[in-house]
Amino acid sequence: MRKVFWPVLFLLMLAAVMASPARLRALDKPEAAAQKAAESWLVLTDAGKYAESWNTASRMFKAGVTEEQWQSAMHRYRDPLGAVKSRKLSSATPRKSLPGVPDGDYVVFRFASSFEHKQAATETVTEQMEKDGSWRIAGYFIQ
Repeated sequence: MRKVFWPVLFLLMLAAVMASPARLRALDKPEAAAQKAAESWLVLTDAGKYAESWNTASRMFKAGVTEEQWQSAMHRYRDPLGAVKSRKLSSATPRKSLPGVPDGDYVVFRFASSFEHKQAATETVTEQMEKDGSWRIAGYFIQ
C-alpha cells in the first residue's frame, strides 16, 4: 500500500498544479506572450533602433518591406513625433484572419499613446506567431 500511496499522491499534486486556473488562463490567452513581444519591440522602436526592430520582425513583415524602406519610413513618420511620454494598452484582440495576409495566429494591440510632439495617438501593433512558436511583429501603424 505504501509503495502505491506516494506515487499516486505525487501524480495528484502534479495534476493539480498543471490544471491550476493561472496555468489554464496562460494556455488560453496568447495575448500575454504576444504583448510582451510587442512591448519589447516598441522599446527598440522608441530608442530609434529601427534596423534592430526590422531584424526582430516576422518573416512576413520582412518580405513586405526591406530594412532600408523600414528605416526610411520610421525616420519620416516616427522620428518627428519625438519621445514617448505615455503609452497605455487599450485593446488586445486575438485573430485567426486579417485582411491581405495568410490566416494564422495574430494578436492586434491598440495603444493610446502620447509623444513629445503629438499629444494623442493610437499605435496599432500586430503580432504574429511564427512557426517556431515565437511572437514577432507583423505590422505597426500610428494614427
